[in-house]
Amino acid sequence: MTREPPPDTGPPPAVDLRLASAWLTRHGLNDARPTPLLASRLAVREGARIARAILLAVLIIASALAATFVFGGGPYSPWPLLALVVLLAGLLLAQSLLDRWVRRVDRRAGATLSRRAAHPIQPGWRVVLGRPYAVFTAVTFAGAMALTGGALAVPDPTVRQLAVIVLVALLGGAAINAVQLRHLLRHPVVAEDEESLTADVIMRVEDARELTTPSVQWSLPMVLLIGVAPGWWGAAAFAYVILGAVAFVVLHFKMPSSVTVARQAMSLR
Repeated sequence: MTREPPPDTGPPPAVDLRLASAWLTRHGLNDARPTPLLASRLAVREGARIARAILLAVLIIASALAATFVFGGGPYSPWPLLALVVLLAGLLLAQSLLDRWVRRVDRRAGATLSRRAAHPIQPGWRVVLGRPYAVFTAVTFAGAMALTGGALAVPDPTVRQLAVIVLVALLGGAAINAVQLRHLLRHPVVAEDEESLTADVIMRVEDARELTTPSVQWSLPMVLLIGVAPGWWGAAAFAYVILGAVAFVVLHFKMPSSVTVARQAMSLR
């Protein structure tokens, strides 16, 4: 499948093939050759992962800062919560721009290919994420929302205000993950042969599974509400984190590797 390169694409930047070679070796693809296409995609992917981690860290820090106004004991003010909402909108925009940057780099790399590998369908969510990881993500988010809802039912106004902050942050973190998952599912496949097509699927699967790490869901309720909410809430929060961590470890070791998933998907082509 061929197409004309976009008019605004320039020559791809210089890349280090050692990154691609190490990645192929780590994934057991020793027969595949490291290419500038794979190296450039891995480089931009690593940069995007670091940037996304920074976005989530900013979300957690901003939520903690908003909570400090509640702990201050002064009169209620909606401005910290409004500032958090505005920040969340900015983080969502930043994630969208980050995904656009990745697509632009891939498009520039794809425009240099002499041919494209034939692929009849775009990998769907069952391949990229998988049903067990999707269920784990949904249950983890539902558990965090249930904990937050329990805190909202506490008659203490301080606990309620903190619960609202946690609720907004949880919804914002879920929205950021949804934007990233949409990018992984709709981002066009860029490949020049069978090996690079397999590598494309592997990278999608790894990035999607990384999205299931519930860092925001585990950290925010525990950090902002533990010690302030009633004892029953603290016990429920500890049980939620411990059971979630056990499920996450079991899922990680029981599910097939990203390489296995990619090869299975390729065999169905």
